[in-house]
Amino acid sequence: MRVGIVLLAVALFGAEPANAAVLYSVKDLGTLGGTVSWAFGINASGQVTGGAYTADSIHAFLYDGARMNDLGTLGGSSSVGHAINDLGQVTGVADTADNQGGHAFLYDGTKMNDLGTLGGSSSVGLGINDSGQVTGASLTANDSSEHAFLYNGTGMVDLDTSGGAYSYGSRINGLGQVAGAIWPPHAAVYDGGSVVDLGTLGGTLSQGFGINNSGQVTGWADIIGDQATHAFLYDGIQMIDLRTLGGTYSSGNDVNNLGQVVGWSGIGDGQLTFSGGSSLAFLFDGTNMLDLNSLISPDSNWILYNATGINDAGQITGNGIVNGEYRAFLLTPLSASAVPDSPAWITMIAGFGMIGGLARLKPFSRASSHR
Repeated sequence: MRVGIVLLAVALFGAEPANAAVLYSVKDLGTLGGTVSWAFGINASGQVTGGAYTADSIHAFLYDGARMNDLGTLGGSSSVGHAINDLGQVTGVADTADNQGGHAFLYDGTKMNDLGTLGGSSSVGLGINDSGQVTGASLTANDSSEHAFLYNGTGMVDLDTSGGAYSYGSRINGLGQVAGAIWPPHAAVYDGGSVVDLGTLGGTLSQGFGINNSGQVTGWADIIGDQATHAFLYDGIQMIDLRTLGGTYSSGNDVNNLGQVVGWSGIGDGQLTFSGGSSLAFLFDGTNMLDLNSLISPDSNWILYNATGINDAGQITGNGIVNGEYRAFLLTPLSASAVPDSPAWITMIAGFGMIGGLARLKPFSRASSHR
């Protein structure tokens, strides 16, 4: 069993203006020689990481503001970057020399370092903070279970003390708090020695993906009756339902320190697909869920289908289709006032579809179908 590449996924609360202003420029981040790229993480200076096709494989990249840099692998054929900190350090997953299992890595600015596993064959890095702490998931001894881990600079620490079969850490903030999920499949926050189960929106399942320095968390959760799955913002006390852009499913992928959330929202049946044809990238600005496609020039030829990261300057990265090709994008506000401020209650109160390449750990069923 091997780690896979996590392919990190309009009806507003109020009506959207008929002629929405153009608030963002959109940039194609390019590729590493192939035709396809995906973005998963962004830092404060607008550097982006993700995965892109080379001539014959998929490699992790670091976009430095000017060009996409190939980070290589751990000796195998494929890799992908999932998160980047403000120092330009990247974590993700890369094939080892035997191509029998992907391992979590830490790119330190010069080289890719193998973080190992919790005793199993595979691991994946999903989040990194400015202290260089990394979180993610790893198979345990005999590949018997998959557990969230914290890499503290010297080795992996198993965060799962519940005895469950499955858990993961998705993002880690500056305080070392980790957002992710525990078994049974509920969004959770690992905070030192304790684990906080964030519950759901009244349904059965949930998963956490993004966390900011105030401990706000985003992800997805089933609503009452399990007939729909909605993006949420956990405000330190409860989950707030962010609803959808008209479909049945949505998910929050990242939240910045202003409480702004980005993610994807389904249209039609709402299943996030590789083509992006049934989902739209959104920004939750503190009040409304906004279709990001309505905030860029209609002449750009882009369809933005999944927003995966947002920094405090309001820059957003994610994945879309431009001129028929699947590409990583970077949105930059056209002015400092382009993105509305979050309301005071947000800022005062203290979240994997799979694509080919590396083989994968078994995810929750909702993670595989909706991210």
